[in-house]
Amino acid sequence: MDLSFLQPLYDTDAPVASVHLDTTRSSHDADKRIELGWRSARGSLAEQGADEEDLRVLDSVVGGVAEVPGPQGEALFASAGRLLGAFTLAEPPAADSARLLPVADPLGLAIDRDHQLPHVVVAVDRAGADVEAYPAAAHEPSFQRTFHGSTLHITRVKAGAEAQASFHRRSVNLWTDNTEQVAQDVRDAAAHVEAAVVLVAGDPKAVGLLRDHFAVRPPLGQLVYIGGGRTDASARESLRANADAAIREAMTVRHRSVLDALDANLADGRALQGIPAVKEVLAEGRAEVLLLAAHHTCAPVLYASRRDPRALGTDPAALGEDPTVFSAPAAPLLLRSAVLGGAAFTELLPPVNATDGVAALLRY
Repeated sequence: MDLSFLQPLYDTDAPVASVHLDTTRSSHDADKRIELGWRSARGSLAEQGADEEDLRVLDSVVGGVAEVPGPQGEALFASAGRLLGAFTLAEPPAADSARLLPVADPLGLAIDRDHQLPHVVVAVDRAGADVEAYPAAAHEPSFQRTFHGSTLHITRVKAGAEAQASFHRRSVNLWTDNTEQVAQDVRDAAAHVEAAVVLVAGDPKAVGLLRDHFAVRPPLGQLVYIGGGRTDASARESLRANADAAIREAMTVRHRSVLDALDANLADGRALQGIPAVKEVLAEGRAEVLLLAAHHTCAPVLYASRRDPRALGTDPAALGEDPTVFSAPAAPLLLRSAVLGGAAFTELLPPVNATDGVAALLRY
């Protein structure tokens, strides 16, 4: 996953308040629960020494996205009286957190974003389709098209006279024409977001016709056929649940390919593990992919510099006579070094282990 979206979080030399909150709005008391969660996080930041100006900045944006139903979270970052970033999380954090550190702590955000894929969701029936394209981690589609087509005589009737046979043929032709238009809409949507996955659901006959069109000219991305549809609330709920499950499966498969590469490359020196080795290749710009475990059982302190933000040390003396040297937990500093060095990111998913919960694939 590309980490460049984290770049603005490092545009400060002042301490950074990093907040990850559960902002799920699926219960009637969601507003109150979110308010209490922020109140606790705010108090913790104040105790850690956060400036009141930073806390007021966070006051003005906290609360999640009211229009997004179901599970969600948010990650907020403020420093020197400025909001450095506000991000909606697809999944709530395992626990609310609030940290004041010399640098931003976006590991939870990076892992959430790493779980998302650009995708297209298609719900099709004999009358048309709803086609929505989502960039990675977006809650709102950036491409949306609803096609109803001509519904005249779309329902076939019982066999009978010659006129009825013509009626049948006209219905089938309309049905086929509709799915041909939908297929093009899907191709356009997938290209728009560079989709990794295209999820298709709906009426079996219409899905079958759509499948035929895709056999001739497939859209960008992996085609996955799921349950659900567009006919009523129940069908739409089923569509969302099945789409979420399919995206999780696709994400896991993609992660496994990176983790398999890690396993193979550790044997021939094209990958490294453990903080001492990884921090060196990050500083040298040799890391192509940084891999971190979500839950660090070991979280040592590292030393970093404002002058050379990619350099890291286990001892301040390793960074020379530099008055800008500071210390912070390893994970935020490793992420900072990766972002500034142009490295990508992948979560170390269980059961894969690495020394210190850290590894890197090398560019050379």
